[in-house]
Amino acid sequence: AGGFTLKDVPAADFITAYAAHLKKSGKMVVPAWTEFTKTASFKECTPYDEDWYFIRAASVARKIYLRAGTGVGALQTVYGGSVNRGFRPSHFGKASGHVIRSVIQQLEKLRVVEKTANGGRAITSDGQRDLDRIACMLKRE
Repeated sequence: AGGFTLKDVPAADFITAYAAHLKKSGKMVVPAWTEFTKTASFKECTPYDEDWYFIRAASVARKIYLRAGTGVGALQTVYGGSVNRGFRPSHFGKASGHVIRSVIQQLEKLRVVEKTANGGRAITSDGQRDLDRIACMLKRE
């Protein structure tokens, strides 16, 4: 068999494939509020893609796979962006912690990630197997 891991496939391809897998499996419960929420306080609108919650979940799972011990605060910085302050210079703003926290809690229910002893989250062996299996499928295509 192929010895491919998540690191061998492009991020965008993997995230799309894993998001589709999460949606198809039907095990992930999308909260009702996702229809109305923004992904950060500095955003003007809600995401256009109706599957954005699955895409964010796939992305978060990938980030935690690549760097164990990552917590909500670090992920807020990763998904943060530029705050438009009108005619004043832009500044960096963090992403919504609530969205990231709920995504991580969903991934914990699916046993993809788990809490680590020193804070943050790490990928479980089951989760790693799932992610590597999807990466392997992508690599074969």
